[in-house]
Amino acid sequence: MPPQRPPSGRPRQHQPAQMMPLPGRGSSPYDERTKPMGYRGEERPAGPPPRRPGPPPGRPADGARPPRRRRRWGFGKVLLTLLTVFVVFLASVWVYLEFSINRVDALADYAGRPAAAEGTNWLIVGSDSRDGLTPEEQEKLVTGDSKAAGGGRRTDTIMVAHVPDNSTKPTLLSLPRDSQVKIPGHGTNKINSAFAIGGPALLAQTVEGATGLRIDHYAEIGFGGFAKIVDAIGGVHMCVEKPMEDTLTGIKIPAGCQDLQGPQALGFVRMRHSEATPRSDLDRVANQRKFIGALVSEISSPGTLLNPFSLFPLLSTAPDALTMDSGDHVHNLVGLALAMRGISSGGVVTTTVPVTNGSAENWDKTKSKLLFDALKNDTVIPDSAILT
Repeated sequence: MPPQRPPSGRPRQHQPAQMMPLPGRGSSPYDERTKPMGYRGEERPAGPPPRRPGPPPGRPADGARPPRRRRRWGFGKVLLTLLTVFVVFLASVWVYLEFSINRVDALADYAGRPAAAEGTNWLIVGSDSRDGLTPEEQEKLVTGDSKAAGGGRRTDTIMVAHVPDNSTKPTLLSLPRDSQVKIPGHGTNKINSAFAIGGPALLAQTVEGATGLRIDHYAEIGFGGFAKIVDAIGGVHMCVEKPMEDTLTGIKIPAGCQDLQGPQALGFVRMRHSEATPRSDLDRVANQRKFIGALVSEISSPGTLLNPFSLFPLLSTAPDALTMDSGDHVHNLVGLALAMRGISSGGVVTTTVPVTNGSAENWDKTKSKLLFDALKNDTVIPDSAILT
């Protein structure tokens, strides 16, 4: 059948279905047939639909973690690290030396001991002990054996180093080994005999009695230790004015500036039987002070302290070579070294106890008193009391 037309003759138009409002919610553009998936009757909020959360800042959209940035070492961190390493190294060396250096009870109280005065006094001893040296080392150092030296232990070097408490110059004072002094309990004899009789303690007491100075610290080094320290730092630079040849030991040192190694250095500080040392022991003690000044300067120089090929051999040699009083510490030794650095430059007064003649056996009482009083009071030593 043909489709029926409305009476007006027009075709019937399709009427849209009337939307029914949801109960209690008013009109809605959606009916049951046009509800989107997941719609549960809630109205969508006005505005654009919510966006899904993106990746955290700095992370790619695919969710992968970005590579971590390496932290750069700035100048400050590098400097702090180097400083920390240096402090740890210094502390380790300090502890090593503190517990490795040989100790001896050299300074003891006794009735009549001089009272403490101004400044600080060190007794520095160069022992002729051959202990620990093999026959080959004795031959190399031209020391002779103990029997040839008369047996026992004696001192080739006896010095008092005075470090003042004020601005006056430090003093390095030599006591000639043949000086005739009173040795407690043993009468009058050469001062180095005190060491042979009673060791460091009797020598310290003898020096205190002869000078009136209270000794605060003690340091001793033997033949072998001295030579090993010199060799550890590669020798000590010295300028020798005249050729030196010891008629007793046969050691020869040419004139001119040169680096003295262990055997030559030992020969230089011991030599007194030579045309270059006409004053015998007085010239020898003067050479000893010169060498100590050069040695201290060499040890404290950056070329030694910053050179591991010099520093580490020195650190390994020093504990066995050096003997200190049981009450002394490394910081005391450092203070002495700092005070004595000026020997070569004239910043330290170097002198010998005034004597009456070239044999250096008897002290000039008047001049010696002037010298010792100046040291006690930290005052300038009169020129008349200085013997170079």
